[in-house]
Amino acid sequence: MKIDLTGRRALVAGASRGIGLAIARTFAAAGADVAICARQAAALESAAASLKSLGHRVSARPCDLSRAEEVREWVEAAAQELGGVDILVNNASAFGRSDDEAGWTASVQVDLMAPVRASHAALPWLERQGGSIIHISSISGLAASVRTPPYGAVKAAIMEYTQTQALALAAKRIRVNCIAPGSIFFKGGLWERNQQQNPALYERILASIPSGRYGTPEEIAHVATFLVSDQASWVTGQTIAVDGGQSL
Repeated sequence: MKIDLTGRRALVAGASRGIGLAIARTFAAAGADVAICARQAAALESAAASLKSLGHRVSARPCDLSRAEEVREWVEAAAQELGGVDILVNNASAFGRSDDEAGWTASVQVDLMAPVRASHAALPWLERQGGSIIHISSISGLAASVRTPPYGAVKAAIMEYTQTQALALAAKRIRVNCIAPGSIFFKGGLWERNQQQNPALYERILASIPSGRYGTPEEIAHVATFLVSDQASWVTGQTIAVDGGQSL
């Protein structure tokens, strides 16, 4: 099945590496113009250069997604540069682990409120022709998350918000779906760090994955690309676990 996103304008938050960059790259390879944001300017520039090589328009701006005004400014600037918004992907995470004020504040501001704020900012653009919103959650939101209480709770909240948004926006031809990745390995990511710094945890999680390996960012990107395409035109309000059976 060939997916064609030619002419679509996609905003991907938290896309300087890992899952976000893989999604932006797969969208661009399918013909979309893309706008990305992240906090680190150097990583953002490198990501933008790799995307531009695919031959479509690319907008890249630094943005601290924990700050409400910066989220709104990024969405508006990206929409202006691309000439509109057809797709919004909320991918960034603060990975709040500690069950304290700092852990909860980080998770709520980045993992929950950034998607809410970006959705609000993009909505006037999406309403013009319809479109698609994707939230990147986690299988940590599907069950108890003892190692990362704030992360799991907020990821569960974004799954519920997906359903609420989908119902509220369906009449406006805006579909909203969620992807819950399992443990994803990429250079510079959490599981590469655990492989080096906490090998016991790395091996324990690996042993819990029925497919026998960690996932890749591209495997998440392929599902995201399907969900924003015309082939998924009647799919909305769903959370899809992409985890090699890990949540089973």
